[in-house]
Amino acid sequence: MINKLSVLALALFCATVVMATTGLAQPFALPALPYANDALEPYMDKLTVDIHHGLHHQGYVNNLNAQVKTFPKLEGMTLEAIMAKVSTFNAAVRGNGGGHYNHDFFWKSMAPAGKGGEPSAELISAINYAFGSLGELKKQFNQAGLTRLGSGWAWLIVTPEKKLAITATANQDNPLMDIAEVKGTPILVVDVWEHAYYLSYQNRRASFLNQWWPLVNWNEVNSRFAKALR
Repeated sequence: MINKLSVLALALFCATVVMATTGLAQPFALPALPYANDALEPYMDKLTVDIHHGLHHQGYVNNLNAQVKTFPKLEGMTLEAIMAKVSTFNAAVRGNGGGHYNHDFFWKSMAPAGKGGEPSAELISAINYAFGSLGELKKQFNQAGLTRLGSGWAWLIVTPEKKLAITATANQDNPLMDIAEVKGTPILVVDVWEHAYYLSYQNRRASFLNQWWPLVNWNEVNSRFAKALR
């Protein structure tokens, strides 16, 4: 029943998107997943990935493209540049630009279990300095996600002082935004909107966060960390 409903919802959504965006510039596109849509099982099920990527993420892309008519300069901007000046745009750009950036970052933060590598020696050293141990990082990161009231994200960032820190943002905000309470360069994120986990975990956000760690793409996190230190 869920499969049939999701297919119907996808068809209706796509039809709405076509009608809403015909004739508008389309500078932003939904990137393909960096793995098969069932590759994150059993920790994240295929149907959740299909709905999350094909409906939710695609929706943010479509809605951001629709804002190009209001803000033509968006067409020549990267997502990072938009985040840095998001206060100069309207709420639709903030929500949908953030939604596009955050989701793309989230998909790339994961890899099939056993394929994501391990934290580099440099990253482990920074983790130990900031948190005491990798286990303590996971504990504090999970707590940030668990206590994020409503919908949002938990982030591991490199601060302007080149130190690691954990923060959480509401809705589709992120630490790159000029309006962020805690600013920094993201290197890892988890989505704690209910659509990220509800089909498998229902309201058990803590279970989702605990089960999520085998999916972390440490190879990507290592690369992001090294780049953030430059």
